[in-house]
Amino acid sequence: MGPGQPAARPSSWRPHRRDARRGTGSCSSLALDAGSKVCSNSPVRWETRELTGTDPGALLPLAGLVRSTQTPEFAGVTFHEVLCKSALNRVPAASAMPFSWTINPTRGCLHRCTYCFARRTHEYLDLDAGRDFDTQIIVKTNVVDVLRTELARPSWAREHVALGTNSDPYMRAEGRYRLMPGIITALAESGTPFSILTKGPLLKRDLPLLLEAARTVPVSVAVSLALLDPDLQHRVEPGTPTPAARLDLIRAVSAAGLECSVLAMPILPWLTDSEEQLDALYSALADAGAADVTTGALHLRPGAREWFLAWLDREYPELLPQYRRLYGRGSYATADYRAWLGERSGRARRRHGFDKRPPRRWARQPAAPTPPAEAAEPAQLALF
Repeated sequence: MGPGQPAARPSSWRPHRRDARRGTGSCSSLALDAGSKVCSNSPVRWETRELTGTDPGALLPLAGLVRSTQTPEFAGVTFHEVLCKSALNRVPAASAMPFSWTINPTRGCLHRCTYCFARRTHEYLDLDAGRDFDTQIIVKTNVVDVLRTELARPSWAREHVALGTNSDPYMRAEGRYRLMPGIITALAESGTPFSILTKGPLLKRDLPLLLEAARTVPVSVAVSLALLDPDLQHRVEPGTPTPAARLDLIRAVSAAGLECSVLAMPILPWLTDSEEQLDALYSALADAGAADVTTGALHLRPGAREWFLAWLDREYPELLPQYRRLYGRGSYATADYRAWLGERSGRARRRHGFDKRPPRRWARQPAAPTPPAEAAEPAQLALF
């Protein structure tokens, strides 16, 4: 192999042919189920039913639990409203993340992405990493007040804070709870830089607040979008807004005057990694005005691994043996696959001009990328 020549795909690989199609409307025509009415920006009609001790799944043994509610708007979903004791979560220095702190106003996620690395965190609540993660949603209703108290401490050093690392802050339930406006305002007023990662078009509601915040602190917005095929999107992340809706969000953020980066993760082996699919993705992101794109292969940590492979066995059983080989030694795909994907995505990146745009950096981001370690936080967490 000569200098600069792209790495070859290992000979044992058989590409899975699937067209990358762009969505043409705001919502998929496929039927939506629990928690997946995600394309509207209109206010949520919230007719709650408070659960009692005789209701199945009611009053889980959660610290600070105030009430558990259900609503016809989200059939099959229970919201557990809690009073949290802390809002800011310290990121371990060993994680090599480009931020020091996170805020997660909720736990669990209505987006129901089969690959979500955060699934295992629900087990800390004595809930399962599969269906419970999708349907038992913890809402920290006092998170804004607690955050203001923490930001007012003399010891607060105004380090970068990331939102959207374990659950999406703009999942559709945010239309009811409206926690993000208070969080944005509190961070800006305290002089704290922050970033938001989301799949949710509901962020458009808060663009005026974000623009105001950006006058005083560094503000960064990233949209998560790694595939364009609406059929595959509905299968693998059934509660998320369509690719078309997320492209519209990128356009709106960019048109408002904020840079909008894109986290094109995870790339799914044999499903979304063809030359044509990656080229179409980068082309659509460039047309939408994305400032930068970061790609990476699927990461299967415990919790997500079992849930995703069960999904794969149902939807694409012919791929299951190949995935077991590719992820046979741990949570990450093999090094040769990651190198191959890096070469392929790099070509698409250059074709669409993203190599000419300087990468976004934060204080804790390492000067050069390092190979992922199994014990470290997954690359899917990196915003930029």
